[in-house]
Amino acid sequence: MQKQQTIIEESLKALMEDDTFLPDLQAQTREQAFKSLVALLSTPNHIHKSFLRITLENGRIVRIPSFRIQHSDTVGPYKGGIRFHESVNEEEVANLAKLMTLKNALHELPFGGGKGGVVINPKEYSVKELNLICKQYVQYFNDILGPDKDIPAPDVGTGEREMDWMMGEYKSTHPGKPYRNSFTGKSILNGGSLGRREATGKGVYYTFRYMMHNFVQENKKWLRDSENRFAHTALDHADKKLKMAVQGFGNLGSVAALEAFQCNYLQNKIVAVSDHNVMLYNDDGLDIQGLVKFTKDNDGDLPTDKSQLEEHEIKAEIKERDDLLELDVDVLLLAALEDQIHEDNMEDIKARIIIEGANGPITEGADKYLADKGVLIVPDILANAGGVIVSYYEWVQGREAQFMTEDEVYKRLFDKMKTTMDTILPQFFGDPFPLRQNSYIHSVKKLSTIMYRQGKLY
Repeated sequence: MQKQQTIIEESLKALMEDDTFLPDLQAQTREQAFKSLVALLSTPNHIHKSFLRITLENGRIVRIPSFRIQHSDTVGPYKGGIRFHESVNEEEVANLAKLMTLKNALHELPFGGGKGGVVINPKEYSVKELNLICKQYVQYFNDILGPDKDIPAPDVGTGEREMDWMMGEYKSTHPGKPYRNSFTGKSILNGGSLGRREATGKGVYYTFRYMMHNFVQENKKWLRDSENRFAHTALDHADKKLKMAVQGFGNLGSVAALEAFQCNYLQNKIVAVSDHNVMLYNDDGLDIQGLVKFTKDNDGDLPTDKSQLEEHEIKAEIKERDDLLELDVDVLLLAALEDQIHEDNMEDIKARIIIEGANGPITEGADKYLADKGVLIVPDILANAGGVIVSYYEWVQGREAQFMTEDEVYKRLFDKMKTTMDTILPQFFGDPFPLRQNSYIHSVKKLSTIMYRQGKLY
């Protein structure tokens, strides 16, 4: 994610040239302060790593690399998920921790940024072994975790089960201490929040829906008069039936797809979805409700052959999963992993609107290429914050021992994301920067101001 570093530096450069930003800093002092900001925002506060020593059920002992990286606690305790995936590495975790810092700042949440990772394919381990891995993770990083220090949550390869296990181990190792808020994304029985599992997917679609239905429709005259290339892209799609393709049909992608399928505000037609096995295509629109039901009954996997489609009365063609990105659609929703659109396929992308549900699904070069072509990219930092927003609500509910209904959680989630969009969109459609750059400038500005006022730039 080199683009992350590039955008931070470009954002600081733009702010340095703005005389109204930190006006007390002048001349050489200003230059020195901004060099300090580059260093502070680009590097993590702490890198913690260890090998988890696990005895498998067959008696073999393995050592599994694991990480917890704490980027910044300028705004509040570190906050970020724990990823179980075979591709996890230190650089990836550090970049994701940095993204969490910026994301929390953008959405005005009282958290800093952190991230964790364990280098495993969870499908290759038994339930007992995964339980042991979770407990060992808490034991190895015991001193740095806590409700007011560093609060993990689920990520790729983890969910409420793993958070329950980890919270239980934290409770055992901290007898008599507050423990309920040590992890978020837990089950309801263990103090989790209603709506947390669906929060990221719903938030991704809320962002797109609000931009295209509320903001664009209410500001058509202003946008028509604008010379902004992204305003023209939005207007071109404001009143048409949108063909959508969803890459990744896990927890995030399936929830976002179902929101789009059921939406009464926009005319969506989801013609393609994919997972790690297959792509399903139907030009007349897929039955997303039927596919969600199928995945729930089949370990999260989409149908992979005609007999499964026929048995469940799902009308679709089976195609190669990687072909989804190059389909002739209006909207691409990326809900898989990093670096899916890159220099080798960027010229084949036909969608004019791309929504980043996953973190970093577009490389730096492809991001610039597509933005220069006027493709409107709704970036991860803006779109996929639903999980951490509802994690914040879970954290608050645990402290107050008062719990919201599911409807209350979703209303607050939409209102929170609406507030962010109302701050960012007028600026975005009024200047030449892509939406990612605008979002980063807002985050960097907030973080820089707080660090300056806390005396961290001297």
